[in-house]
Amino acid sequence: MEYLNRECLQAISPENFRNSRPYPWIQIDKTLTTEGYELLRKTLPPIEHFERQIGVPGPHGLAPRDRYVLHFHPGVEVEEPWREFIRELQGPAYEAFLRHMFGNHTFLPTFEWYYAWDGCGLPPRVDAHRRLASQIFYFNAEEDWDPDWGGQILILESARRFSTREGPRYEQFGVAASVEPRGNASLLMQNTRHSWHGVRPLVSPPDKVQRLFVVSVNVPCLQVWWRGFRGLDPDGYSVGAA
Repeated sequence: MEYLNRECLQAISPENFRNSRPYPWIQIDKTLTTEGYELLRKTLPPIEHFERQIGVPGPHGLAPRDRYVLHFHPGVEVEEPWREFIRELQGPAYEAFLRHMFGNHTFLPTFEWYYAWDGCGLPPRVDAHRRLASQIFYFNAEEDWDPDWGGQILILESARRFSTREGPRYEQFGVAASVEPRGNASLLMQNTRHSWHGVRPLVSPPDKVQRLFVVSVNVPCLQVWWRGFRGLDPDGYSVGAA
């Protein structure tokens, strides 16, 4: 089965993406095939397999965040549709899409599932320098997530160029866009020194969890090389994790 909606991805204009303000980003509707999306949504990893992280500090002193996280490695327990999808993301079709959008690089993608509960949020931040881009796939169907519960991904802008070490707050930014993470769609963001984004704390019922799957598009750098030398992937996780 093919999971990526290749026709949709090929139709995206790299020029329009690069010209987005305040930095390159795009909401991609129907990112996955209808059948593929439904199969992946029905076979999402159970929350029992995740690490519950509370008060995890952000890089460079940025504000902490809470979340459930499951980092993919060859030994992780996920159902076969997810293994098929990740193999597709590691294959030539997705690499061709990344080259279409970002040019000729060596791409080192890593994969994580993020689940969030009531009160979880993401304070304003930019991603690590090793990350060229991120693609966030949404796995809450429109009928099972109310926008009033929050979870919108905020594209932030400011006339001031903040340093990541400053830990700026939401009040110091304007909101250039608020992206609704529901249904068969994804958000592609290029990482720059000023690609600030965040998610305000959820106000969801206790039995509701926001579910996201994130592809981190890493590129070679000294940190990535050094981690690889020590048997770690670009995100710092053991390649041979069991």
